[in-house]
Amino acid sequence: MISREVSNKILGYAKQYPVVTITGPRQSGKTTLCRMIFPGKPYVSLESIEERSFAQTDPKGFLARFPRGAVLDEIQRVPDLLSYLQVLVDECRQAGQFIITGSQNFELLDTVSQSLAGRTALIKLLPFSLEEISRIAEPPSSIDALLYQGAYPRIYDHHLNPTEALSFYFNTYVERDLRQLINVKDLARFEIFIKLCATRCGQVLNLSSLGNDCGASHNTIKSWLSILEASYIIKLLQPFYNNLGKRLIKAPKLYFIDTGLAAFLLGIQRKEHVGAHPLRGALFENMVVSELLKKRFNQGKTDNLYYLRDSRGHEVDVLLDYGLYLDLMEIKSGQTLTRSLFTGLHYFRDLYTQTRNCFLVYGGDKERVQQKVQTIPWQNLPSLTIE
Repeated sequence: MISREVSNKILGYAKQYPVVTITGPRQSGKTTLCRMIFPGKPYVSLESIEERSFAQTDPKGFLARFPRGAVLDEIQRVPDLLSYLQVLVDECRQAGQFIITGSQNFELLDTVSQSLAGRTALIKLLPFSLEEISRIAEPPSSIDALLYQGAYPRIYDHHLNPTEALSFYFNTYVERDLRQLINVKDLARFEIFIKLCATRCGQVLNLSSLGNDCGASHNTIKSWLSILEASYIIKLLQPFYNNLGKRLIKAPKLYFIDTGLAAFLLGIQRKEHVGAHPLRGALFENMVVSELLKKRFNQGKTDNLYYLRDSRGHEVDVLLDYGLYLDLMEIKSGQTLTRSLFTGLHYFRDLYTQTRNCFLVYGGDKERVQQKVQTIPWQNLPSLTIE
């Protein structure tokens, strides 16, 4: 069983707050992690019909079973329980009483913010990071294998065929959960929409184009995208702009939280097919952006990732905003470093005088400083320090 990078952060929060809230996509390892680091706490899944019914009909009686706290899994299934939980932790005033998890960020965090404000720490657990994958006995043999497999723990823990596992994941969780949430009447159109999102991986989002291609209205597309993001299926990377805003593109870029799911939706069924796929570069970029998110979240920090692109075509794939200073990052899947790869970094470094570091993450294997830019092989991302 692979230890998770965020474990110590969660244990630290459990010594400071009466409740620790862990959210993340389905099968990101929330349940396994909670059972691993809180072995002495009772565990209850609110996916269970019996437990959910008990919690809904008699919330006080349900919580009375756990005088020393518990792990409450998928608590978004009974959001009203949080109000009763608030009363309980206020009476006890003991740190680390309850660990609650949920897979639906939009509902859960809104309810948490209302009922448990100041009483809970918030952690986002995404699928395995590159550091965690490196601890596996048989990690992916190549970057193409990694892009194909993705990072959902179950694929690695049980040595599953990625295509089959991601197909089951999509059918069981994505379709079921999201259909309930958005009341999709035309399932075929919704499936087309998600697959079209995969074809736009790493691209600036054009809502009109996406709506036209799947035959849905502008408002419907916006609604579907917001729910996909809140359900940890996609990430909409927002543009960074301040006083230069008039010259910068202001639409978000679309990424998938798990590159393997994006590859599955693109119809890639074998790792050998990744290398020749026209979107291999986009999948590589997706993997790096997802890894940066994991680095932030595993430190208990919020998302500070943006991108830069102006109307003249100057672009930087990722900007990390630290307030007083910025780090800029370009991402290229190729193994050859050419002068043109540094153009966007140099342009925006000169434009934003608060720039501290410039990075170029690429598919090669040599780490060095070139043209005042630190080149980083993708394999070395785990050792990259971001605050």
